[in-house]
Amino acid sequence: MTPTPPPAVPAVPPASSAPRRDPGTPRDLIGIGIGPFNLSLAALAHPLATLDTAFYDPHPGFRWHPGLLIDGATLQVPFLADLVTLADPASPWSFLNYLRAHERLYPFYFSERFHIPRTEYDAYCRWVSDHLPTLHFGHHVDTIRWNPERALFDVEFTRTGPDGEPGPTGRALAKNIALGIGTAPHVPDPLRPLAADPGVPVHHSADYLTHRARLLAADHVTVIGSGQSGAEIFLDLLRHRPPGRERLHWLARTEAFAPMEYSKLGLEHFTPDYTHYFHGLAEPVRDGLVPRQWQLHKGIDTETISAIHEELYRRTLHGGWPDAVLTPGVTVRTAGRVATTRVELHLEHAQQRTRSRLTTDAVVLATGYRERPLTPLLAELTPHLRHDASGRLRVDRHQRLVLAPSLGATGRHLYVQNAERHTHGVGTPDLGLAAWRSATILNSVTGKNPYPLPARTAFTTFGLSRPAPVGPVGELTLTPLKEAR
Repeated sequence: MTPTPPPAVPAVPPASSAPRRDPGTPRDLIGIGIGPFNLSLAALAHPLATLDTAFYDPHPGFRWHPGLLIDGATLQVPFLADLVTLADPASPWSFLNYLRAHERLYPFYFSERFHIPRTEYDAYCRWVSDHLPTLHFGHHVDTIRWNPERALFDVEFTRTGPDGEPGPTGRALAKNIALGIGTAPHVPDPLRPLAADPGVPVHHSADYLTHRARLLAADHVTVIGSGQSGAEIFLDLLRHRPPGRERLHWLARTEAFAPMEYSKLGLEHFTPDYTHYFHGLAEPVRDGLVPRQWQLHKGIDTETISAIHEELYRRTLHGGWPDAVLTPGVTVRTAGRVATTRVELHLEHAQQRTRSRLTTDAVVLATGYRERPLTPLLAELTPHLRHDASGRLRVDRHQRLVLAPSLGATGRHLYVQNAERHTHGVGTPDLGLAAWRSATILNSVTGKNPYPLPARTAFTTFGLSRPAPVGPVGELTLTPLKEAR
């Protein structure tokens, strides 16, 4: 007897057409911003049928660092660090199911890739965003207020057109808010006036592809910044300039063009175990740790370093050296225009205690990103927010902003994503913690446990207290140190 085959499982869940809602009915959760982190939250919330959610973003569609989708550039985390897998491997929104939906599983299998191209990650996220019915692009959230009569958050927004032009306004009520407004390109103070002038060729790496043709045509280009983006841009420029006439400078504040820490135990700093450990440290200790751990997340992957060295070496095969200068340990003190289009950089070398000037035709600022301030969005809630000794918002273990007792007692919460490095450590912007953090938020919002989280995630015990033992271990007594008199 031939067995009956199981029913086919759709690669993509059908998007149900939601009935028209009464605008006075509160949502269980409203997400503000739709980057990878809130997209992860939306994807994991989607199968929770009793949870009413909506996510707003001012852009016309999903965008993930479009100016840095350079050919050949890969993610620095494995493909398992997608939106959902590390919380729910069976989710239909996984990267593997994206491949299945596009009939690309076998090509991916044979390609033996662990780190996928950035362009592919962007395409995967856009696929998810195209199918989730809870996402509302073209909605700019203007402010969040507390509605004491209904004990709810009042979210006011403006609908925006394809070019960002403002349209009609609206409002929604929410029991909980998830803030995922992301980061903004950081421009150092000495270069800010030049970068703000559209006539001056000083561009942040976030806009590299937009200006790439102009940069390739420039006689001399300077790249500032020693992280992964700076390395990828320097390599891309190097590969497309003629041997012997590269005319490139690569400058960095760090003491070396250093590789990213990628050892197995080093990577355990990007686990929930380390996040919990970091959160439990005293504020001054946390503040001292973050800048010292730059190589965990601001270094360059070894493949990119090798590719740069190989390209430079290849250009020496016929004698001579490439016209490329790579100098770490340098800061830009001031900068100004020369003639109409050229830029003069005033440099200082920290170790030599020397100063110099460099005239260049274009500058690329691979100077990273900073968390967007939440203050403008939360201005109306200021009396209800609690801050640390440095004036930063306090965030608890469950990703919730610490609120005044009067508001906190209502059971309503403001959650944050990628705005808590000062409380949760270097893993905050890491894609590998996206699914775990989203699951943490959803477990808190529902008051249940739709996504059971692992009790232990690292072999390293980061403090003198240990997680629950999994085998015979010696006894350890933890005694706090008293303050020195």
